Amino acid sequence: MSDLHTLPNHGLGWLDASGEHAGVVLSTRIRLARNLQGHAFGPRARVNDREAVLEQIRRAMDKVELLTGSTLLALPDLDHRSRGMLLERRLASRELLGDVKVGPSRATAVLLAAQDPLSVMVNEEDHLRLQGLVSGLRLKEAWNRVDRLDEELGQELPFAYHHEFGFLTSCPTNVGSGLRASVLVHLPGLVLTKEIGKVLQGLGQVGLTFRGLYGEGSEVVGNFFQLSNQTTLGKSEEELVEHLDKIVRQVIQYEDQARQVLLRDAPQVTEDKIWRAYGLLQYARSLSFEELMNLLSGIRLGVGLKLLPELRVYTLNKLMIFTQTAHLEQAAGRDLSPGECDAHRAAYVRSVLSKEGPATPEEEIEQTDSPTEG
Repeated sequence: MSDLHTLPNHGLGWLDASGEHAGVVLSTRIRLARNLQGHAFGPRARVNDREAVLEQIRRAMDKVELLTGSTLLALPDLDHRSRGMLLERRLASRELLGDVKVGPSRATAVLLAAQDPLSVMVNEEDHLRLQGLVSGLRLKEAWNRVDRLDEELGQELPFAYHHEFGFLTSCPTNVGSGLRASVLVHLPGLVLTKEIGKVLQGLGQVGLTFRGLYGEGSEVVGNFFQLSNQTTLGKSEEELVEHLDKIVRQVIQYEDQARQVLLRDAPQVTEDKIWRAYGLLQYARSLSFEELMNLLSGIRLGVGLKLLPELRVYTLNKLMIFTQTAHLEQAAGRDLSPGECDAHRAAYVRSVLSKEGPATPEEEIEQTDSPTEG
C-alpha cells in the first residue's frame, strides 16, 4: 500500500466532538512504549534489529484479534504527502518520519487497526508505540482500548520487561509502565486573563508537563496545549490515568471560571475579538496555519460562550486537520508553494464557513428591522 486512500478516515474519529468536555478538551491520547527482547532499541538499534522487529509485528498482526483487518504502512514506500497526513493526524511522529529531505529510516512503519482509533508506530524511539486517540476527555476509555491491545500483542511478542523496573524503554522517563497519557486542551480564557502561567507552573508541581499540538518539541499555537504525565516509573497505569484525569478536570474548571470573568469584566472586548476572528476567516484570501489557529481559537471561544451558537465544534476540529499542508496538497493533487498553500487554506475555510455559520451582527439587525407580513 502506498497511501491512505484505502483508509481515508483513519485517525479522524476524534473530530466528532462526542466526548466529555469536548468544548475544552479536543482529544485524549494514550500511548504505550514497548520493546522486544533480543533486539537493541533506541540509538543502538541497527537496521537488522529494526527489520526483525517489523517482521515480528507483521506476523503477530494475523494472530491478534484487535488487529484483524489492520493495515501496515511501510513509511519508506509512502509518498511525502501520505507521510505528512500521518503526522497531521497524529498517527506518526516527526521522529518516526525522519528528515523531510532524507525521508524515514528503513523498516519504519505505522500499523492502522481496522478499529479506529488504535494504531502502532513501529521502530520510532522504541520498537513499538501503541496509541489510542479519542474525542473529548475519555482517559479511562482510551486506556482500556490500548491496554487490551497491549495484552493481546504481549501474548504474541516477547516484550522487554524487568521484574524490578517494569517495561524497558529507550528513554529513562518512560521506564516502568511505558505509558504517556495526554489531553489536548483549548485554554483561551486562562491566556486572556493572564492566569495561564500559574496553571502551567502548577502542572509541574504535580508531575505533569505541557507541550504543543504535535507533542514534544512543538510550539504552542492558538492557545492549544497538550497536558501529559511526565514520568512513568513507580506508578501503575491506572494511577497515572486517574491522576491526569483529576488534574485536567481542575484545569477545565479554571478555564470555565476565566471565561466567565471575560464575560463579566470585558464583554465588549471579548465579543469584538470573537467576531473579528470570524470575519477574517470568512473573507481572508491568504492564511498561514499559525494565523488560522489563532483565529480558530477566537471562534472556538465564541462557540463555548454561546456567542456563535450555530457553529459546531466538529466543524472547528475539521478545519484544524484539513487546512494543514499535506491535506491541502492531497486535495489539490499536487505540491503547493507556501503562498499557494496559504491561498488554498483560506479558500477551504471560506467554503466550510459558508455552509455553516451564524448570521453576522449586521444580518441580525436587518432581520430584526425587516417588516413582517400581514
